Amino acid sequence: MNEFNLVKMSDLSVLPTTLAEAQTHARHWLFSVAAPLWSTAGVLKDGMFSERINLDGSPASEMNRRLRVQARQIYSFSAIGALGWDGPWRELTERAADILVTSGRREDGMFVHLFNPQGEVINTAQDLYDHAFGLFALAHAAQALDRPDFCDVADTIRMRMMTDWWRPQGGFWEGELTPCPPYRQNPHMHMFEAALINYQVSGKAVWRELADRLGELFVERFQDRASGAVTEYFDENWKPVAGDQGRIVEPGHCFEWAWLFEVGFADGLGLATSDRLTDFARKYGIERKHGVAINEIMLDGATRDSGARLWPQTERLKAAVARYNRLRTPEEAAEAVSAYNGLWPYLDVSVPGTWRDRMNADGTWVEEPSPASSFYHIVCGLGELLKLKP
Repeated sequence: MNEFNLVKMSDLSVLPTTLAEAQTHARHWLFSVAAPLWSTAGVLKDGMFSERINLDGSPASEMNRRLRVQARQIYSFSAIGALGWDGPWRELTERAADILVTSGRREDGMFVHLFNPQGEVINTAQDLYDHAFGLFALAHAAQALDRPDFCDVADTIRMRMMTDWWRPQGGFWEGELTPCPPYRQNPHMHMFEAALINYQVSGKAVWRELADRLGELFVERFQDRASGAVTEYFDENWKPVAGDQGRIVEPGHCFEWAWLFEVGFADGLGLATSDRLTDFARKYGIERKHGVAINEIMLDGATRDSGARLWPQTERLKAAVARYNRLRTPEEAAEAVSAYNGLWPYLDVSVPGTWRDRMNADGTWVEEPSPASSFYHIVCGLGELLKLKP
């Protein structure tokens, strides 16, 4: 029997006060609660993944399936397997990854956008965000399953994107779904993430070169020089769009980029960039009453949207764990524990393994099925915590 099945659910009612306690708490929830649920109720008969699970733990009614969600779940189960979960992660990952590369691509080899509830492609529009997660999933599946053929597929897609999608001003064409301008940093962040893992798995220098180009674009264009924050919306020349829209900051994206710059460059080359992002987000982006990272602020630190999605909590955790791993100070350890405890209310639900995705400004919740898309954020955040040596 898996040792984590011996831990009673009541143990999760006590919030951790140390990093070691947070790791035990997180491991039990992930291995004994969430992974068993999402590997059963979250998997469809054809091997694809459900978009959501009801808060009572039952499979949600079937709906159209986004390619990006399939890719995120492939990553999630690959990562859980690498962390040591002894459930059927390998079978789930390989079946879904094979579907991704066979049914999930157009005749020209690029990824599609949407499947219907029967798993049939109904929208072949190209989208940068979809491709970022498709490439991300292929690298993780290749690593977890020892399938170098997935790396070959990813490299073929990368080559076409660099030929047809790279813009003279830097960055990528965003595809057919999102009108531009404004251009967004967010899908480029996920391309940066995909490039890093593809380089790690394949060893091909072209992926490192892509990551470096996107890192340079971030420092030169996306990051506000005065504050250190990253804004969201840009014109075709990567200048912030006029008005309030050009001054919007999402603390979650500050934390997410901070983590990527912390772990993505050798010899500490990304640390100054990472620290400025983290410092800004911690100063202005955390609502202290509920202990959560909020959705949106402005460059001057003013609050724009004090609601709090689940995913910024996981990004706050990742940034805190990475900074503690570097600095090893009591203050950074405490921040990592606080970040984990800020995430926990989203996971502390009546049916363990589901989650709430949206907290309102007053601390109440939006009642809705648990979106599978959040599992990627949760697994990545908890995975960084579990890999840490306190």
